[in-house]
Amino acid sequence: MEPKENGNQLGRVIDGPTNPMVTPLLNDLYQFTMAYAYWKAGKQNERSVFDLYFRKNPFGGEYTVFAGLEECVKFLANFKLSDEEIDFVRDALPGSEEAFCEYLRGLDCSDVEVYAIPEGSVVFPKVPIVRVEGPVGVVQLLETPFLNLVNFASLVATNAARHRFVAGKSKSLLEFGARRAQGPDGAISASKYCYLGGFDATSNVAAGKLFGIPLRGTHSHAFVSSYMSTDEIVDKVLISADGTTTCEDFVSLVQSWLKKIKYSPALRGIFSETNQSELVAFTSYALAFPKAFLALVDTYDVMKSGIPNFCAVALALNDFGYKALGIRLDSGDLAYLSTEVRNFFCIVERELKVPGFGKMVVTASNDLNEETIDALNKQGHEVDAFGIGTYLVTCYAQAALGCVFKLVEINNQPRIKLSEDVTKVSIPCKKRSYRLYGKENYPLVDIMTGENEPPPKVGERLLCRHPFNESKRAYVVPQRVEELLKCYWRGSADEAREELPPLKEIRDRCIKQLENMRPDHMRRLNPTPYKVSVSAKLYDFIHFLWLNEAPVGELQ
Repeated sequence: MEPKENGNQLGRVIDGPTNPMVTPLLNDLYQFTMAYAYWKAGKQNERSVFDLYFRKNPFGGEYTVFAGLEECVKFLANFKLSDEEIDFVRDALPGSEEAFCEYLRGLDCSDVEVYAIPEGSVVFPKVPIVRVEGPVGVVQLLETPFLNLVNFASLVATNAARHRFVAGKSKSLLEFGARRAQGPDGAISASKYCYLGGFDATSNVAAGKLFGIPLRGTHSHAFVSSYMSTDEIVDKVLISADGTTTCEDFVSLVQSWLKKIKYSPALRGIFSETNQSELVAFTSYALAFPKAFLALVDTYDVMKSGIPNFCAVALALNDFGYKALGIRLDSGDLAYLSTEVRNFFCIVERELKVPGFGKMVVTASNDLNEETIDALNKQGHEVDAFGIGTYLVTCYAQAALGCVFKLVEINNQPRIKLSEDVTKVSIPCKKRSYRLYGKENYPLVDIMTGENEPPPKVGERLLCRHPFNESKRAYVVPQRVEELLKCYWRGSADEAREELPPLKEIRDRCIKQLENMRPDHMRRLNPTPYKVSVSAKLYDFIHFLWLNEAPVGELQ
């Protein structure tokens, strides 16, 4: 889809690819039926305000990471129905007038404004993370695309942040989920938002190219089992740049080191004979990547074959001035094996006098998730990096975040959605949102106010109220006040707006915000709920409107 020129609004928005599947047709049918009904009634240009928010934090936690904003703004910049798409909509709405097609043909987002909390921020239920203002006919067509772009992005970013929290700052986290993700778009999106949420790298080459995410990966079991003998590599590869050392020389050196390991007094009895085809595979891989040798060691037996073979090849590389990176474990008891591997490396360093050998990286994979990493931490382990796939990118623990898109004002008239389930009652009117910080610089509470209310002031006492529970209230004297919603799209208006930062800056923001949260809000078990409130004036207005809009029953 070609980007539509729209004043000076595009900026960095059109940098990089847009998803060709995210068109105005990425909508539920009822969006178009409503658009037609609005148009038929002459209401299509009435000024509306919609809030995008969620009702409950995911994964049993008490925080969420907001992601997907950049894709939403790209969608706005490229919003245009083609003639072919308009013909399809007309056929999907039997009886619709041809003049409606002309209306659709002229639709764009030049009269739309979008305010949002900065991407990568920690956010909480009920607080609008995106506010969309504009003609109701076009804003209604933004509902499903925006929800699609924000729901999964925020869910997977939060999932990644939770994995980062349990793994700790010192461990590397690698996203290995492309093959298990829900289709190509799910894989690409997951890689991007796992990185935003605190992961260090991905195995997804396409995501690396698109978003500049660092790439990590080694070989599979197939590579190891594909080799049979040294005949497959001898005299085919040179180890030295000047061509003076042959592959055969290197293979002989590897075998020599294997014997030294085997007969080392401290290692004697750990293994007898290793799998020789595995040794050939490791040798071949080291010859291909002497500066980045990291081997998968569990094809046959980790301690009796994989680790001795790896060490022999790594020691041979060391003789030529190269440093092996380490190993990957993909099965078995990861706590026990990682500890045994580290011990083996340390013995080799000490007995064979190879400085730094004991500090090589131990990477673990094999269907890891938040719970297994937590269990490994409790057992004790020597894993330096976790490769996480299925449970991460599919958000296996929770299917969806559950963001909603609700009308809160039309033609300057506040609107409310009521429900017997109080959690589903919307908070009406165009609002401003603030984060109030306490003496230790931790966030204390997020508060929503009416648009025209004076903002909270530092050092000034104010009453914060639960929007629906009259007994939950507290006074707060903020030491710092941060307004949350910022303008990211002004349509054709030639006014300032926030620039979209690069992914690395969004990631840094996410990490910084998570570090600044109070620890009891972050813990895995029984976290303390973060307080979300409204001003006293907004509280009174919500309940006034509630009473006015709710039907009054009659007893007979």
